[in-house]
Amino acid sequence: MYDPPPMIILGIETSCDETGVALYCTDRGLIAHRLHSQVDLHAVYGGVVPEIASRDHIRMLLPLIQQILNDTGLQKPDAIAYTAGPGLVGALMVGSGMANGLGLAWNCPVIPIHHMEGHLLAPMLEDEPPEYPFLALLVSGGHTMLIAVAALGDYNLLGTTLDDAVGEAFDKTAKLLGLGYPGGPALAALAETGDDQAYAFPRPMLNKPGLDFSFSGLKTAVMLEVKKVEAAGDIESRRADLAASFQRAAVDTLVGKAIRAAQEQKLERIVVAGGVGANQLLRTELAARFDGKVYYPRLEFCTDNGAMIAVAGAQRLAEAGDAGEIRAHARWSLDTLDVPSAA
Repeated sequence: MYDPPPMIILGIETSCDETGVALYCTDRGLIAHRLHSQVDLHAVYGGVVPEIASRDHIRMLLPLIQQILNDTGLQKPDAIAYTAGPGLVGALMVGSGMANGLGLAWNCPVIPIHHMEGHLLAPMLEDEPPEYPFLALLVSGGHTMLIAVAALGDYNLLGTTLDDAVGEAFDKTAKLLGLGYPGGPALAALAETGDDQAYAFPRPMLNKPGLDFSFSGLKTAVMLEVKKVEAAGDIESRRADLAASFQRAAVDTLVGKAIRAAQEQKLERIVVAGGVGANQLLRTELAARFDGKVYYPRLEFCTDNGAMIAVAGAQRLAEAGDAGEIRAHARWSLDTLDVPSAA
């Protein structure tokens, strides 16, 4: 039986406000990775400014690639994987253009990767990766999805958000509470000092049939309570309780729906990925309440990063093509992906 030689894949992530690069070997695993965050650039605006994001990717991407090549002593990779979407079109075009340009210069194939598939496969970077099949809970600033994963590319979307993504709800609630950007981590930190039973916020759609989510009603409930507290002059003393009660309601909703989905699909493994996957209350509650095994990427690979794109590229090597086609999809449904022909 032919045993193909190991290959090294360069992963490039530029979908939003982080520039991530990584080198992944098909037999040694992750070799090196670097990440540049644009948080400080966007904080003054209270959110991501697409034009600023694109310009900073242009400024940082090539130096980061050169750095990881220098770190490892490599001249060039065997293939390049890049995020082709979904995301900010300008930012995606920077990564796609760089990947295809380097592919032509190095005469190596390139692999367009779906951003959410990268998050879904991030736990494959760990020492004990999950086996197929599993349930994936993808939770980020732009997505909240439950997916039955039978194999690479074999995805059945079970539920999604009808309005705000959970990460977006965290950020908007943080803004209501006067916290800085990015709001989600700041709210979670504040919640650690509050009473999560102080306010009886709703658990949207938790007791309704189906597996879809809705977080706009929860956000509105917090907004109304914040207005009451502000009118009474008590916001400073109640801010931590409001944050803790909101977080508890959001996490209860995510955990309840995820466990229901796993039970309905008869799945014994749950993968949690995406930026909100770093939330400690979510991790604690899901581990305590789910009878099966729960898998997470390490904290540094929960947010956008090049390592998840590189490992996804390694699993989709069969789809590698010649460099030259710039691909950037602002919207791209995960369930349109195919099972690789070599799978």
